[in-house]
Amino acid sequence: MMFKTTQKIHFTKMHGAGNDYIYVDTSKYSIADPSRAAIAWSDRHKGIGSDGLVLIGRSSIPEADFTMRIFNADGSEAMMCGNASRCIGKYVYEKGLTDKTTVKLLTPSGIKTLLLKTGRIADDTQSLRKGVVEEVTVDMQEPALEQPSQFAVNAQQGTPIMISSLGTTFRGTFVSMGNPHFVIFVDNIDKIDVALYGSSLEHHPFFPERCNIEFAQPLDDKSIRTRVWERGSGITQACGTGACATAVAACLTGITGRRSHIIMDGGALDIEWSDSDHHVYMTGPATFVFDGEAYLQLPL
Repeated sequence: MMFKTTQKIHFTKMHGAGNDYIYVDTSKYSIADPSRAAIAWSDRHKGIGSDGLVLIGRSSIPEADFTMRIFNADGSEAMMCGNASRCIGKYVYEKGLTDKTTVKLLTPSGIKTLLLKTGRIADDTQSLRKGVVEEVTVDMQEPALEQPSQFAVNAQQGTPIMISSLGTTFRGTFVSMGNPHFVIFVDNIDKIDVALYGSSLEHHPFFPERCNIEFAQPLDDKSIRTRVWERGSGITQACGTGACATAVAACLTGITGRRSHIIMDGGALDIEWSDSDHHVYMTGPATFVFDGEAYLQLPL
């Protein structure tokens, strides 16, 4: 197929705890092939550089305010991303798309509620200007401990299981936060080859839809050091759903209580698995990096 470069797209680069994505407002720009755009733009040498592409849209249903679609760096579409959802909360508020501090976001894994903590900052003249989003709490809803389409093993819910890969046996816990996670607790995370074992475990036959892999080292009864291998993206600085899955797995195995401080390569997130409604609440930062323009190659 022949292509010509004709469409210029305005984008915003943002990150949540180092998990960086390219954000596009689809009410202004239509991207016919987001998988292809994600692959091209995510390239850290020849493109913008990111863990993927996030499309923000207006919701067509009254139950939600905005929509999110997310495409990994390899072009595959993800079900959910906690870090991206926090960034969307900051994006829609600070760019004036809403004045709500409780935002309903429609994702492929359901409607998520974003609670925005806002403040006011002084500009160069020391006068207060428009409110900014300091942090976002996302109601990630209930985790699923049994999901046959994602985890092809008959095991008691939340029970750690053994998986062998590349001659090593790992003991881990499956948790779905809309997307699948396998959380492995280790004694020394620095001795784990995350790329080697993560890439292998992602494609293990136990995971029909592939899987996100977390290697987690408990530091005390509340803090956990976690490194993430994300399906479709590889090693990332952070993963919101991965932090949630790690917190749930830690609670299930008695490592922590209902609250955890998850420390990842790019930053930390606070996770609460509520005892009242069994929802997982994730709190953390969202950061603008820069705005820019990119081109899409359109078919002749």
